Amino acid sequence: MTKFALAIHGGCGVMAKLDLSEAEWIAARRDLGRALEAGYAVLERGGRALDAVQAAVVVMEDSPHFNAGHGAALNENGIHELDASIMDGTTLAAGAVCASRHIRNPVLAARAVLEHGDAVLLAGPAADRFAEAQGLAVEEQAYFTTERRRQALAAMKAHAAAGTQAAASESEKHGTVGAVALDRHGHLAAATSTGGYNNKPDGRVGDSPVIGAGTYARDGVCAVSGTGKGEFFIRHVVGHEVAARMAYLGEDVDAAATKVIMEYLKPHNIGAGLVAVGADGAIAAPYNTDGMFRGWVTDAREFRVASHAEVMRHEPDGR
Repeated sequence: MTKFALAIHGGCGVMAKLDLSEAEWIAARRDLGRALEAGYAVLERGGRALDAVQAAVVVMEDSPHFNAGHGAALNENGIHELDASIMDGTTLAAGAVCASRHIRNPVLAARAVLEHGDAVLLAGPAADRFAEAQGLAVEEQAYFTTERRRQALAAMKAHAAAGTQAAASESEKHGTVGAVALDRHGHLAAATSTGGYNNKPDGRVGDSPVIGAGTYARDGVCAVSGTGKGEFFIRHVVGHEVAARMAYLGEDVDAAATKVIMEYLKPHNIGAGLVAVGADGAIAAPYNTDGMFRGWVTDAREFRVASHAEVMRHEPDGR
């Protein structure tokens, strides 16, 4: 089997077009493209889907333009608490960390949990200690903070004081990054990483580190990574629900993903989106907000990135 595919998202909490300068939009789309390139390089040489999604997510965690790692959201106390997970569709092995305050790249810690094999999810200070013991980079809180996140926290506190949280923009609320992949050997994988939502309660954990909710992969069916208000993704077990509709109802990946995002979550009036790839390499990226940072590439080597409706070609290395 030679077909492979990769899809990524940088969160459905995309700002209105006027909220960023053209240079900032270009920089964000560039980093989406770099994430695609990183994952594509793994798949093109015959590497594992698991390594590809990890490589793509690391790039987005290192970028200040997305809510994960550097540039993550701040909780109600002005603290970063980071969540991530990764899942191998071949064996259903998974690893996750939540409420970390110091892991530079939470997806790498999630992968280490998966490889270690004794647990699926490690939380808080224990996750930080585990990552450091595994030789992973840890940082002080200041590393994760950007001015845009400080502004978003202030805006959400103002909304909370005025009782106008429902009027907040999606970009003021939340964001997530994630990747899904099918490799040349027919194996699937998914990974997700986030700082949660701005002004979230201290200690809150969303769907991103919850296997079956924000992240799910199962060979022969699909791989899914979600973005949106995590509490509802957990309640609907969104990742597994997409896979179940495909496995038991025979729906294709686009029909199953669209049904869950546009119908299951619609009554809750929340921003939501996901990326998914099927066992046949088909890609879906539904969202119900004004935009969603997203991108995809297949073995045809056509890189595509988008933030709103318009989809753009990405040329690797600026070509």
